[in-house]
Amino acid sequence: MAIRQIRLSQDEILRKKSRPVEEVNDQIRQLLADMADTMYSTENGAGLAAPQVGILKRLVVLDMGQGLIKLVNPVITLMEGSQEVTEGCLSIPNVYGRLKRPAKVTVEALNEKGESVRLTGTGELAKCLCHEIDHLDGILFTDKVTEYIRR
Repeated sequence: MAIRQIRLSQDEILRKKSRPVEEVNDQIRQLLADMADTMYSTENGAGLAAPQVGILKRLVVLDMGQGLIKLVNPVITLMEGSQEVTEGCLSIPNVYGRLKRPAKVTVEALNEKGESVRLTGTGELAKCLCHEIDHLDGILFTDKVTEYIRR
């Protein structure tokens, strides 16, 4: 496992759209493991998308305290409700803001074995899923902020 460098907001790779993963193989599993190690090495990281470590592939890892989730080619298939949330981002240190996210989302993806999975999240998990999947499309949370917060 390796801790990779997290790209910061000025890095143009964060504004590019990621490519789908064609095959879930050992290289992809290693990248997911490295992403998890990188996320866990940070103070406040709950999720990390591959573009944040300089890789334009549709990969996400997250852990909201219930255990590590690794997603390959995640797609939000259902959004319900609305919630006002506070977000930050490992690629934009020390910046926090309020924005609206769906209160509930369903995501379809592959797991690290290449098997189809469906995950439904509410509250903080819904927020994190939306945030990380936005990264795969070159969208940063600051694009959606309605109010910045000083901490």
